[in-house]
Amino acid sequence: MLTQTTSRVLEPSDLDAALAVLDREPVANAFVTSRVQVAGLDPWRLGGEMWGWYEGGMLTSLCYAGANLVPICATPRAVRAFADRARRAGRRCSSVVGPADSTAQLWRLLEPSWGPAREVRAHQPLMVTDRMPADIAPDPYVRRIRKDEMETIMPACVAMFTEEVGVSPLAGDGGLLYQARVAELVGSGRSFARLDHHGKVVFKAEIGAATDRACQIQGVWVAPEYRGQGLAAPGMAAVLRYALTDVAPVVSLYVNDFNTAARRTYRRVGFREVGAFMSVLF
Repeated sequence: MLTQTTSRVLEPSDLDAALAVLDREPVANAFVTSRVQVAGLDPWRLGGEMWGWYEGGMLTSLCYAGANLVPICATPRAVRAFADRARRAGRRCSSVVGPADSTAQLWRLLEPSWGPAREVRAHQPLMVTDRMPADIAPDPYVRRIRKDEMETIMPACVAMFTEEVGVSPLAGDGGLLYQARVAELVGSGRSFARLDHHGKVVFKAEIGAATDRACQIQGVWVAPEYRGQGLAAPGMAAVLRYALTDVAPVVSLYVNDFNTAARRTYRRVGFREVGAFMSVLF
């Protein structure tokens, strides 16, 4: 057993201890927990390393280092250790994202060597709900996207990502990784949309992460020509019904603080703010 304060890369045999840490904050950690539950801690299957921070021989904090760098239940001492390891390894991620306090501390330590960032979103409200809204009926035309509808949903996913992140997901590898992720969500029944009479997506959203305790909605998007027509709230209510019925008892999302229209829609559907995330985009 480790008896000193230290950090190291976790191994598959550390899975139970890592899941115990993740389970301390099931809503905030839903994204990483869902990946670990499927892939374990093998870096190749997980898509990155899991770093652990030990105090008195006990695993107390984690940091996922893959396409994103994500501090998890990270104490200030753990964040400093993770920053040291990240500096030595060099930047391989496209973003640093996680709970606002620990992510802000991590970025302060990394910015001198990793900066400047393309964009820093310092306050992204984390919102949750565990029930359906009483006064908004779910849109009956929002449904699961089928596996044979990838060509239908993909342009909407690309448009959403580009609008949200500021760069196209098709850059670099031609979109192979992004298309694989969209296909994974469609194949697992967690991609939802409403199509117009021409078969074009007018509203979409996905349940991007799912555990037995919480799930996370992502990729909410309304086609520009349909905005302002009241599609977002009923569409969200429909996805929320699927999530609560089929996936988990608590549903979460996080949103940019400057996106006042989206925040208003989420509050109408019953989401309430319980914390904040922060994202550093490269």
